[in-house]
Amino acid sequence: MNETAALRTAPLRARAEIDLAALRANVRTLRAHAPGAALMAVVKSDAYGHGAVRCARAAVEAGATWLGTATPEEALVLRAAGLTGRVMCWLWTPGGPWREAIEADLDVSVSGMWALKEVTAAARRAGRPARVQLKADTGLGRGGCQPGEDWAELVGEALRAEDEGLVRVTGLWSHFACADEPGHPSIAAQLAAFREMTAYAEQRGVRPEVRHIANSPATLTLPDSHFDLVRTGIALYGVSPNPEIGTPADFGLRPVMTLSASLALVKHVPGGHGVSYGHRYVTPGETTLGLVPLGYADGIPRHASSAGPVLVEGKWRTVAGRVAMDQFVVDLGGDEPEPGTEAVLFGPGDRGEPTAEDWAQAAGTIAYEIVTRIGTRVPRVYVGDAHVSHEQVNDEQDG
Repeated sequence: MNETAALRTAPLRARAEIDLAALRANVRTLRAHAPGAALMAVVKSDAYGHGAVRCARAAVEAGATWLGTATPEEALVLRAAGLTGRVMCWLWTPGGPWREAIEADLDVSVSGMWALKEVTAAARRAGRPARVQLKADTGLGRGGCQPGEDWAELVGEALRAEDEGLVRVTGLWSHFACADEPGHPSIAAQLAAFREMTAYAEQRGVRPEVRHIANSPATLTLPDSHFDLVRTGIALYGVSPNPEIGTPADFGLRPVMTLSASLALVKHVPGGHGVSYGHRYVTPGETTLGLVPLGYADGIPRHASSAGPVLVEGKWRTVAGRVAMDQFVVDLGGDEPEPGTEAVLFGPGDRGEPTAEDWAQAAGTIAYEIVTRIGTRVPRVYVGDAHVSHEQVNDEQDG
């Protein structure tokens, strides 16, 4: 029996169940939040840990007309998997695969003159124009071209390259710094800067197909920012960009990933028994301990030691002591579930299980990090996909 077949028939040590029906429903909900704009499904970082190819296909089925990645390599994986629609990638470094991107009909982001020079040179070699989107730094202070003389130079040179048939300027775009903090003064300032910078480019002769600045929180809460296209990342996967602005349910979204494991061991121990490295947890009395075969090598945050919640047999348990590389322990309080019993770390919360946000609170981080960091040792098991059998384990390399 090969490894993939064994995964499909044997109980799994751990699994990240990915509900593609929930993802498709989230796409439809997000489209309803921005009815006048097209929707980009951002599938960078292997779709925030959910599996880029499967999630991209599901998003397109539900009406996403663009896909977005950070790196060009991520975008090329989508093309290799047969996804033929519009794909944009934005995180470039000198010497990147410009020609490959041009030949794959990717939309590439340009934030400065070095990138424009490299992409036009690649277009000459490829013998075809590059699809280019000019990124404006409206206040985030990361990628993007500064307003003023820098923007004027970039726009002017891009138009010259367009006249030469080397590029087609398909978009003008930017990114918010604080869209997840409604009322933050930077939001209005960035919107004003974006309007000014896009107006300048259009006055000079740029005819973009799309103008876009809205990320997930802006899609959900800032209709004035929707323009022609919204870029939905974390919300696509049913996670709130910030619990202070609303839970997933508040926005009509459903978490897509459920992370669980099979208890590897259940044993009785006396009171005063140290647990895991450093004995940061000592049993207060006679009890039972359950061994969960997941650790920080699988993406379980070590910062959630003695804090992370786990559902076992209908009860919330807490990580007892330190999270180790491959495993952690929960105090079962005298309960005696059988080895192999399911331990649910997080999911939608329907069964009373913790959510990714609960783990984020326990680890002092954000839910984005919780789902994205789940490692490759944890098989992704896809449900809700009409194209595969129920609970088929993904045996593709999704990038």
